[in-house]
Amino acid sequence: MFTAAGKSAAVSAANYIEDVFSTYLYTGNSSTQTITNGIDLSTKGGLVWIKGRNQAYNNNLFDTARGTQNRLNSNTTGAAVPAAGGVTSFNTNGFTLDSGAGYNDSPNTFASWTFREQAKFFDVVTYTGNGSTQNISHNLGSEPGCVIIKSTTAAEPWVVWHRELSFGYTLLLNTTAAQSGPFNNVFGNNSSVVPPSTTQVTVGNSTRVNQNGQGYVMYVFAHNSGGFGATGSDNVISCGSFTTDGGSSFTAVNLGYEPQWLLIKASSGTSNWTIVDNMRGIPVGSNGARLIANLSDAETSTFSWANLTATGFSMPTGGTNPYSPSTTYIYIAIRRGPMKTPTSGTSVFNTVFSAASGNPAFVAGFPVDFGTWKFRNLNASWNNSQRLTSGTYQEFNTTAAEASYSDFRFDFQNGWASAGQGSGTNLYSYCFRRAPGFFDVVCYTGNGSARTISHNLGVAPELLIVKSRDTAVNWVVWASAPTPQQNQYALNLNTAGTWGGVLGDDIWGATLTGAPNMTSTTFSLGSYVGVNGSAKTYVAYLFASCPGVSKVGSYTGTGALQTINCGFAAGARFVLIKRTDSTGDWWVYDSARGITSGNDPYLFLNSSAAEVTNTNYVDTASTGFQVTAAAPAGLNANGGTYIFLAIA
Repeated sequence: MFTAAGKSAAVSAANYIEDVFSTYLYTGNSSTQTITNGIDLSTKGGLVWIKGRNQAYNNNLFDTARGTQNRLNSNTTGAAVPAAGGVTSFNTNGFTLDSGAGYNDSPNTFASWTFREQAKFFDVVTYTGNGSTQNISHNLGSEPGCVIIKSTTAAEPWVVWHRELSFGYTLLLNTTAAQSGPFNNVFGNNSSVVPPSTTQVTVGNSTRVNQNGQGYVMYVFAHNSGGFGATGSDNVISCGSFTTDGGSSFTAVNLGYEPQWLLIKASSGTSNWTIVDNMRGIPVGSNGARLIANLSDAETSTFSWANLTATGFSMPTGGTNPYSPSTTYIYIAIRRGPMKTPTSGTSVFNTVFSAASGNPAFVAGFPVDFGTWKFRNLNASWNNSQRLTSGTYQEFNTTAAEASYSDFRFDFQNGWASAGQGSGTNLYSYCFRRAPGFFDVVCYTGNGSARTISHNLGVAPELLIVKSRDTAVNWVVWASAPTPQQNQYALNLNTAGTWGGVLGDDIWGATLTGAPNMTSTTFSLGSYVGVNGSAKTYVAYLFASCPGVSKVGSYTGTGALQTINCGFAAGARFVLIKRTDSTGDWWVYDSARGITSGNDPYLFLNSSAAEVTNTNYVDTASTGFQVTAAAPAGLNANGGTYIFLAIA
């Protein structure tokens, strides 16, 4: 059994949230199943929390300090159940389960949340009560934001200390009760309250935390302690609070990052402990999927818990508000990953054919954040959806507003779904994953005035595509490629037109002679209704050049064969090209349908037309792609100017 004193040397620094936390969704198989989520539990230690999604199953918690097959249930007061099944091994890249019901029975679906021990993020400690006062050491390396303690040998409640509770007050993880206290004998020395410090947690003689001879486990969560990212200064976990007004609204919570996981509980009133995560869906403007830490209930989508933003979360809109008036809520928030810049195009982009009419229909090999699909052999629109607005879609080739379609889902580990569309090579999808330096998706509400919008691309965008979600207007595109009119003008993704402007309106918040303010953290907008109409909703897609992964660029046509060097090692798997000095379609090629030295099928993003297969206009090149001498003016007119997006 690990102790705080015995494991410090075994835990080394981690720089990125994807190394220490994972939400992993899976389907039970009633046999042995290994969950490969990239988290090293074998040498680092940590916690695995499993909850059934479609069945009323207990919350099952397993940790390396107590060992394998040793369950605790956060929704009960029961003691741990050793040798009762569950996690049979903690691995260097995940964990392995046996066949037991409640965590791996077929065909039920499950969510797992894995917390790895890491300074300034999370720690697990076990200890034996002495019935007096104890200082329990931990290796968090910072002041805790939240501490959860449970007796492992007796029926006692789960006791929670949170930095935003009233001084000396506690909550119980297994109940809906409001905070109570103050208690000098829980987190204190029996005569006074002692807040947790950077090295220890003081517990008094309460049987809930320190009964003589009883065993206990303590989970310690950090708060805004830095320690992550390339500079080691980024926060990845926050323990805070917000208070609703008399109308159940609250001011947007600024975390400084977009969260992927939230645990929310009313502290000044009664409520369940709600868990939401972006893998199961926190869609902007509609009800999201939640699980409950203090109940065995199956997953529900009754309420809208939060609108995720690039810097935190805000008041939910469009769904059913779950919050009580004039009530304070505490939360634990964990940063969205990945934080690492990708080094391989296949880790963030794939072109896949429909596997089946079931789910997921498009198996990309990674969690998909944005997907678009089309029938290549039919005159049919493109259908686009993203994780942030799961259950809705838009069309590249039309001005139509967003429409609902519940089968557009992203709650899969390796792809996304569009059920009921059939399978085969005629139906295919482009699948994108958000990653620093490559691609980001932002949803926002317009205000009708010049402004900047935060994003998490990590570099200045080079290609920006914006579409109103609730209004029938054009798709609006900005590119950093050299063009005299680009500062104030835009392209439309749904048309073949060249650069155009809107008289009297400001698109990108710049003058004709000034450049838009596109930075590593924000992009600028003017008042034009296509990008920033008052109270209207929008989605923005941001692309950048990522070495060896993607290239946003421009070239001048020659009318002869020319190679476009993107800096790739094995050629482009996706190419999007648009002429900008004259009219021209948005040509799209990919290696799944064929970019070869012979005929290369193409489609237009701005058209519903079926693909054309009998032309040889774009070929492969090890460093990127080629446009041939046979290519028409839309791709290679002598003296013509073109922008492109290529992905390796």
